[in-house]
Amino acid sequence: MRPLELWAGPECTVNRVGDVFQDQSISNGFHQRLDDLDRLAGIGAKRLRFPLLWERTSPEEGAFDWRWSDQRIARMRELGLGVIAGLLHHGSGPRHTGLLDPQFPEKLAAYARAVAERYPDIDAYTPVNEPLTTARFSALYGLWYPHRHDDRSFVRALLNQVRATMLAMRAIREINPQAQLIQTDDLGHIDSSPRLRYQAEFENHRRWLGFDLLAGRIDAQHPLRAYLRNHGASEQELQDLVHEPCPPDVVGINCYVTSERFLDERTWLYPAHLHGGNGRDKYVDVESARVHGRINGGFAARLREASERYGCPVAITEAHLGCTRDEQLRWLHQAWEAAQAVRAEGRDVRAVTVWAAFGTYDWDSLLTRRIGNYEPGLWDVSAGAPRPTALAKLARELAHGEAPQSPVLESPGWWQRELRLEYPPHGVVEALPVTGRPLLITGATGTLGQAFARFCELRGLPYRLLSRADMDIADPNSVAAALERWQPWAVINTAGYVRVDDAEHEPRQWRENVLGPVQLAQECGRRGVRLMSFSSDLVFDGAKTSPYVETDTPAPLNAYGRAKHEAERGILQHTPDALLIRTAAFFGPWDRHNFVAQGLELLRRGERWRAAEDQCVSPTYVPDLAQASLDLLVDGEQGLWHLTNRGEVSWARFAQMAAEAASLDMRRVEGVASSDLGHMAARPRYSALTSERHLLMPKLEDALCRYLNDCQGMAGDWPLRNREARQRAAA
Repeated sequence: MRPLELWAGPECTVNRVGDVFQDQSISNGFHQRLDDLDRLAGIGAKRLRFPLLWERTSPEEGAFDWRWSDQRIARMRELGLGVIAGLLHHGSGPRHTGLLDPQFPEKLAAYARAVAERYPDIDAYTPVNEPLTTARFSALYGLWYPHRHDDRSFVRALLNQVRATMLAMRAIREINPQAQLIQTDDLGHIDSSPRLRYQAEFENHRRWLGFDLLAGRIDAQHPLRAYLRNHGASEQELQDLVHEPCPPDVVGINCYVTSERFLDERTWLYPAHLHGGNGRDKYVDVESARVHGRINGGFAARLREASERYGCPVAITEAHLGCTRDEQLRWLHQAWEAAQAVRAEGRDVRAVTVWAAFGTYDWDSLLTRRIGNYEPGLWDVSAGAPRPTALAKLARELAHGEAPQSPVLESPGWWQRELRLEYPPHGVVEALPVTGRPLLITGATGTLGQAFARFCELRGLPYRLLSRADMDIADPNSVAAALERWQPWAVINTAGYVRVDDAEHEPRQWRENVLGPVQLAQECGRRGVRLMSFSSDLVFDGAKTSPYVETDTPAPLNAYGRAKHEAERGILQHTPDALLIRTAAFFGPWDRHNFVAQGLELLRRGERWRAAEDQCVSPTYVPDLAQASLDLLVDGEQGLWHLTNRGEVSWARFAQMAAEAASLDMRRVEGVASSDLGHMAARPRYSALTSERHLLMPKLEDALCRYLNDCQGMAGDWPLRNREARQRAAA
């Protein structure tokens, strides 16, 4: 059996909502960057699911623009990168047609013929990606064009796509008889409570419909033949599909944790927006991982059942998770391991496809809203130039048969841990323990240290939150003993003296802010342990009038800033691979003593909130900082990084923004000169930060809104709250 291959694909949907088309290849930059092909070949990908899409190439009937695809296919030939040509990806075609157009199949086939004539050496095609899923989203759920909500439209949209696939492959094979059909769809399994078994059984039959139609399996005995006939399918067209099938050469399974569903009639256990039904029973349709006690079968189960059902080669044709970096790594790694395990059983599993190579935009709303919510992939392109993430490294290791090196892979994904359960569980709860080498987090009593502990808990990262008694970072013997005892793969240093004014005359701050971090860096460097530490915007003097970047020269004005600058130099001297993050002006939902929390409390009491109007900063929401920092650490990034929420404001303007977001009286915010606030230490008038490396943090306005919501919900506490809720429900 040939070795398991790594395939790749950029998210390339061109979907239509109303009269508006959204092109993911433009959003994620794949359309503009020819060298993305070199990146994909460089990680060891053997084939690329390449978007040779109908809407892009031939928006007007009979007219073609091959310039973009000509250049890229030529480059793929040079790179030895095989092509799987996708002609329609969650689309409905150009404006002159649609999924319900009776001529849709013939029109797509005409385009397919033109593609094959232009590129006769392309030997693999996916004429229509996920026809069943597209039919559901477009014609049953009404999310995409033509926005229908009925079974009759669903059946017609599905049959049109299946027939279009068959006619397209017929046209392609007249030019290249060896061309293969690599047919993809989402095969997520549906489970249910006993009362809803009938609905789950129907949906589990339905998930195979696209493949069954192509394979000629919808005969008189098929359990859904009557359903198709009752909703518009003619006897003749079903018979034609049986007598002239177009079975896939490879069945491609697109795997997402959200695709595994659970149907539950206990509606009172779920929020009202999840309530639905089928006209016979009221129920909710939720992700299995969020309610089912049993851990999902996932990749291996889907590969086995597809292999058994069709007796042909199978592949995972999309493996992507919109989540934190460590969870993305676990999802991909588990996909690869499952494929290898099923191959070991003697089944022909061809490949695992790293999907969304350059990330996705707005899939959190199923592409129904264009607000720019981005999820990184193998590369993070949120700032324009692709920055490789840890996923790119893992993909390269898998492709070359190397053992993955990321320490986060030792722990299970969130879909395998107990915290996945948002609702009272169905059945006995299965959960895997968090294992592996830990992170050490210093500064147990500080805002940042506690934030990292919360997010490590959420992300399944083993950790130890250390007080000074556990490890005094300024004592070399204490540091050596702690590192020896816990054997961490990295240390996150959040300890330090933070009172800027008191630092002017407090000798202890030098020990905490300089001697300790440098001593910690020396010991981490000796042992090969990664180090992440934090610095401040106060290393700058404020002489600039535009945001400071990482390569700007520090010139601190006060003792605290001088200590932070000296610590930066010492850390990078002893551990050049350290990750050193400059940040500023914390505010977060767990700290009631930050600038925003204290100021809003003043306003709620009817008092005035005095804030400097002559100092400009870049405030930082602590949960955003912790999450972005952990991603960088997992990615293996090093050196200086600036991480703040995007935006620069005076303290007074920041106060006004917070008051407005909280619906409090902005007029009670009083802008004053910084000299009127009684600060002992000099502060720069301008210390806004930005990054010339990558912009990873959300906008300040967005962070403020989430801050106010999180203060009510206490961000990061939901696993504990859900556990308590489940216990109450069980009682």
